[in-house]
Amino acid sequence: MTAYDTLRHLADSYALIVMFCLFVGLCAWPFRPGAKTHNRDAAQSIFEDENDGE
Repeated sequence: MTAYDTLRHLADSYALIVMFCLFVGLCAWPFRPGAKTHNRDAAQSIFEDENDGE
């Protein structure tokens, strides 16, 4: 096997698994329990006054 074949095999199999796990992790990140208050603050921020009550 040449170096090209070895790297191609690595990219075809293991890199795909790593990218899939990264995708799933990034999609699940906003739904973690610790993000509840941050998500609520972000959702309510559009209703806050632009000049912070001045």
